[in-house]
Amino acid sequence: MCAACGPGTRDEEPCGELMEEANEQPAVARTRRAGVFVTLRARGRLRGCIGQLSSELPLADTVAHCARAAAREDPRFAPVKPEELSGTEIEISVLSTPVAITPEAIRIGEHGLIVSRGKCRGVLLPHVATEFRWQAQRFLEETCVKAGLATDAWKDPETEIQAFTADVFTEKELIAASSPERARRSSSYSSST
Repeated sequence: MCAACGPGTRDEEPCGELMEEANEQPAVARTRRAGVFVTLRARGRLRGCIGQLSSELPLADTVAHCARAAAREDPRFAPVKPEELSGTEIEISVLSTPVAITPEAIRIGEHGLIVSRGKCRGVLLPHVATEFRWQAQRFLEETCVKAGLATDAWKDPETEIQAFTADVFTEKELIAASSPERARRSSSYSSST
């Protein structure tokens, strides 16, 4: 069942309410295909983060899917309750296509990383290294840990290292850009899909 549409719909089906909102978005949101991560924060602390490195769905649908999953399916957190929404900040990261990269070419604050070997894969968004003030080696080590690998697994030739960039938008920025009047009305309210 879709929380926005109620009984009779399944999460795999396009949500009517979300689809109506998506149709109000610019054409790029209905046509572009890209990887997306949606990060939720409550009082500045991580509350959920779910994403997809790529998607065959239009950008608006991928964002809606990831937002719903971040709120309800991040295994690190209990599902977000409706009464929490007003204090929950939404951040959307639209990803570039990942490309192979050497450790020397990693640019902190610009690149996110994917480290993979076999069935193990770890992903960290570009802002993570900046927030924790990591240099490239530490960023690689932490991405290996996220993949369930040893911290030095990035040195193994069997380990694949990829980088991506992200266009990052916060909910407040999107509201302000869409309409100054709407931004004033919703400055104390945060909505979620």
